[in-house]
This record gives sequence, structure tokens and C-alpha cells, in this order.
Amino acid sequence: MATNPSQRLALRQGPSLTLTPQLLQSIGLLQLSHLELCAFLEAEMERNPLLGEAEPAVVRPAPAQGKPPGEGGGLFLPFPSARRRDAAMARSASLSGAGAAPDPEAAQGPTLARHLEEQIALAAADPVRRAIARHLAHSLDEAGYLRDDIEAVAERLGRSAGEVEAALALLQGLDPAGVGARSLSECLALQLKERGRLDGPMAILLDRLDLVAKGDLAALERLSGLDADGLRERLAAIRRLDPRPGLAFSPAAVDVLVPDVLVQEDPAGGFIVALNPETLPRIGLDRAGYARIRASARSEADRAFLSDCLRSARWLARTLDRRARTVLAVAAVIVRHQEAFLRQGPAHLRPLTLRTVAAEAGLHESTVSRVVAGKALGTPRGTRPMKFFFGAALSGDTGAGLSGRAVQHRIRRIVAAEEPGQALTDGAIARMLEAEGIAVARRTVAKYREALRIPPASLRRTRAEERHPSR
Repeated sequence: MATNPSQRLALRQGPSLTLTPQLLQSIGLLQLSHLELCAFLEAEMERNPLLGEAEPAVVRPAPAQGKPPGEGGGLFLPFPSARRRDAAMARSASLSGAGAAPDPEAAQGPTLARHLEEQIALAAADPVRRAIARHLAHSLDEAGYLRDDIEAVAERLGRSAGEVEAALALLQGLDPAGVGARSLSECLALQLKERGRLDGPMAILLDRLDLVAKGDLAALERLSGLDADGLRERLAAIRRLDPRPGLAFSPAAVDVLVPDVLVQEDPAGGFIVALNPETLPRIGLDRAGYARIRASARSEADRAFLSDCLRSARWLARTLDRRARTVLAVAAVIVRHQEAFLRQGPAHLRPLTLRTVAAEAGLHESTVSRVVAGKALGTPRGTRPMKFFFGAALSGDTGAGLSGRAVQHRIRRIVAAEEPGQALTDGAIARMLEAEGIAVARRTVAKYREALRIPPASLRRTRAEERHPSR
């Protein structure tokens, strides 16, 4: 068989990027949230005897050369200037500032009870059932379970047990799925029912969660009548469920959103962008400890281990410094583009993409994506996830440079101002937006309204008439 004369072997030299373990770890550190970074540093301090917690009060600009911190200090991460750093530190306890009022749609989400009350108002026409359902919503524990006995609730409210059961059934049909359950098996059953997966064999598995926990597959196959493949598939579906659906609304979940960067108004105009001193890594290199341990080292293995710890500590210092500079650079670009939001609110959010920020910050698009993951900005309008500030421009419409999120905010505002019984159609909302200089199609309004979980005009009108029958 003849060979292809165009094919040949050749050696060629050229530079290439090798993903070393340290480079991979550096990339990983960039996308960690504040809490995840703290956990990582605690583990590093346990592993590396040369690392320790630095003084929390010491925060000063990074050296201009970008070298590792000097002797005896912590990791001094960068701020734009001493004046800006001092202003941010002085006001870090009050993220909302003294100027603009806090935005009602700040990052702190609603409580579980409030989230359920909003749905109860739309789902129940009977005022008695609504009142009982609201009482049950406020009786749920943090995980979303009802621990009170139905008879006790009925006696406390002076209603029948049947009325309380009906109100509980209403509550259990709301979001999040599984809320209002009285046991783990009932919680899982409610979620499976919503997904159309609650058949006979699945009900048997939920009734014997003790065997599921033990992994007794033989007994479960015998009781459910399933074969091995069918059993594995159903067990996998059970493991994907949320056993504590209410925790997403717990105060502990809300507190996780800690600002990595503070944005404050500058008296001279513009905004000050600075790292939050409360979330700066407080970790330093113990050089005195290094000298002491090295002097007592007896074997070559001990000295090699100590040298490895020193290299690791210096690398961590440089990596954390680069991480801080990168987060600050991305935040500065975001603030520059979203100044209108900071001054006037969500209705003035501008379109912003990862590519735009990457080009202005001199970074790769994937780097910006990692930076915004799990990070937050503390602004005069509340603490917001960095991802909140990104969004494409309106496609096919004329939105005067506004993002889709800004138009959603305006739709929410228009609907909230409706008179009872006079709900506006999507077309009417589109005309009102056009009067504000935002030309969007009716179908775009419908898409955004559905994304906001706002019912159509006919349903809003019906609900309003039920709440205000005299009107």
C-alpha cells in the first residue's frame, strides 16, 4: 500500500503552558467564596507550621513590586489608595451608606413565612383557609417542617381538624416543594409527587427509609418488587431530593452573602472601590518560627520538609495577593459600567458581559467568570452578588442601553402600582414602557413577567376581585 507523501515526522520547539498543580490550585482559589477561602486557609495552617493568623487590624497597600510580604507581617492586600482604604474601613460596618435608601430588592431574600404568604394570597380564595394556612406557615421550623399536631392547631384556632388539614394541603402544594411536611418521608413524597414520580414502589421505599439508610438492597427489592436496575434508579431519584427545603430561606443562608468588595460614594464624585477589610485573609508567614524550627532540624528529611513549607507559604502569599488584585480590578470595571444603578436603582442597570469586563480589566473571559462566582459587592443599594450586574442587552428591541434585568424591575414596579381589579395586560405594559423610552414587544413583556412569576392580567384581576369583593 502506497504511503501518503505529504505525511512526515518532524521535531518542533515552541512554548506551551503546562497546568502544574500549583497553577491549578491558583485557578481554584480565584473562584472560592469568602467562606470557602477561609476553610482552605484553615486547612493550610494546620498542614503548614510556618503559617499563622496575622493581626486583623493591619491592612495596608501591597508593595508596588508585587513581592511577598516582608518579615513579621500578614498578607497586605491592595487598595486603590490610602485615602480610599481609610474611607472604606471607616464605613465598612454600614454597607448601605448614609445617602441613598436601601433598595427593597436587596440581596437578603424573604423569609420562608413571607415567601409562603405571598403564594397563599394567590392560591386560596376562602379567607378562613388563607388565615389557617398563614398560621401554619409561621409555625414551620427552620427546615420547613410542621412539628405541631393538627388537633392542637385546630383547638388553638377554634376550627375543625378538617379545616386545618385542608389548609395544610394548600400549604404543601406551594413552593418550595416538600414544605409543610410532618416527617421526612412525607417531605420526600411531596417532592416526588410534584415531579410525577410517586408510584407504588416509590411509596414503599419512602415507607422503609430505615432500609434505604442501611443500604439493604435485597430487602428493598423484595418489598418493592423492583429489579436491581429499577431499584437503583429510584434510590438515585430519592437522593437528589432536598430533605430540608426551608433552609434556603433561613437567616444562616442569607448571612453567607458577605461583600468581598465595598463600594462607597466618594465626596469628590464617583465611587470608591476597595476590598472589604473584614474579609481579607488574615494569614502570615512566621519567620521567627521558621528560624527556630530550622535550627532544631536534625535530619535532611526535616530540612527538606521545612523548605517545602517555606516555598508553599511564599507561593500562597503571592497567590492571595494576585487573587485580591484580580477581584478588585473586576469590581472596578463593574462599578464603572453600573454607576447608574448605584445612583438610581435596578431600573437603570446597563448591559454588561464577561467579555466586556475581561477586555477592560486585561483578563481572560474565563478568569472573570471565576472571579464573579460566589463574590458579592457591598453597595449603597445593598449587598449584591457580582453576577447580578451582568446581563445582555434587549434582543430585537430598543431598550435605551438597558439590560433585561432593568426592564424586569420596571415591569414589577408597574404591576405593583396597579389599581385593584384593573390589572394591565402585557400589551398595556409594553405601551407604558414605550412611553418611558423603552420599546419592547408584548411577547418580551410576557417572557419577563413569567420569569418574575407574575400571573397574567386575567388571573391578577380575579385575585383582586376575591380580595376586594366590594370593588
